[in-house]
Amino acid sequence: MKLVDVCAFYAPKGGGVRTYVDRKLKAGAAMGHEVVVIAPGARDEVEERGPNARIIWLKSTVFPLDFNYRYFSDVPALYAALDRENPDFVEASSPWRSASIIAEWPGAAPRSLIMHADPLSAYAYRWLDPVATRDTIDGLFDRYWRHLRKLDEVYDLIISASPGLSARLTAGGLKRVVTNPMGVDPGVFSPQFRDPALRKGLLDLCELPEEATLLVGVGRFAPEKRWPMLVDAVAAAGARNPVGLVLVGQGRDLKTIERRIGGNPHVRILAPITDRHELARVMASADALLHGCEAETFCMVAAEARASGLPLIVPDEGGAADQARACGGWIYKSADTAAAAEAITEYCIGREAGVAGPSADIPPPRTMDDHFRELFDTYERLIAPNARAA
Repeated sequence: MKLVDVCAFYAPKGGGVRTYVDRKLKAGAAMGHEVVVIAPGARDEVEERGPNARIIWLKSTVFPLDFNYRYFSDVPALYAALDRENPDFVEASSPWRSASIIAEWPGAAPRSLIMHADPLSAYAYRWLDPVATRDTIDGLFDRYWRHLRKLDEVYDLIISASPGLSARLTAGGLKRVVTNPMGVDPGVFSPQFRDPALRKGLLDLCELPEEATLLVGVGRFAPEKRWPMLVDAVAAAGARNPVGLVLVGQGRDLKTIERRIGGNPHVRILAPITDRHELARVMASADALLHGCEAETFCMVAAEARASGLPLIVPDEGGAADQARACGGWIYKSADTAAAAEAITEYCIGREAGVAGPSADIPPPRTMDDHFRELFDTYERLIAPNARAA
């Protein structure tokens, strides 16, 4: 199968989407497929990524709200690239303008929309939940829902990475939603990397004894991650149980988080960790993952924490919540500091009593290769009838 992924979110300094696409390029070739990514770039060029794997960069305009990204500004050039590649299957990786462009491409190949983003959760719900009901918010954004339903009529599949997002899309009137959870990088995260000396060192950094509970938070320092709320929740829980939090990440909200931490010695921001194996050591050496974002479509960090043997303390919506429900995690009301503090306290009490805590005895985690194998099998089943008809 020749698969072309038209990925508007792919960029040299991109985050989760770039990681996902890079893994797809490797997995597709290893499974006997040809994977081509078409992405907006600074110039027209082809980047070879190995046998049967390459990126076609199309010269595109810088996205005005984030200079790390570009958008497809030359639609005829995009269509010409698709025509030249003559794919068996086409993916669109953004629910925005590029999804409509691919929907209108006159080629015969079946196509899917990968829901890498959940704009309503990331923006509308986060901003308006305090003052309006979800039905009211959905009504205000009915134009977006009509846009998704129109795409649903054209695309053969709408791929969602979590049951929660799939349920909302289906409730919104989409009929071709398929749930295919993502997974972790094979062999990177494991309970076997737990290091008591590293754990003690991190607790020392938080000015806490070895008997205290060590929480870890991992992710971009961005508003939707709700780090200041988690800092406050840990401070509140710390009044009842000794608990520390180390944060791993970087981003534009660093100063905001530092101000919220203030003089609290029990919350520390670690230097950015770019080595995945070092991150795996830190995660496996903590006692639980603390997470605040309810807007992720899957939540890779939660999957990596589970693969590291960690319990999850997460909000009750989004991809992290789906994962916590699957493994018996601690779930609190989204965007509620007091509820998060209570969940932290309950976990600390359970850990101190010996009935909760990290575990080395976990089932094998779902990997990204599992995700891609299932995805490619689904695509091939759609291609086969088309091939017979031709």
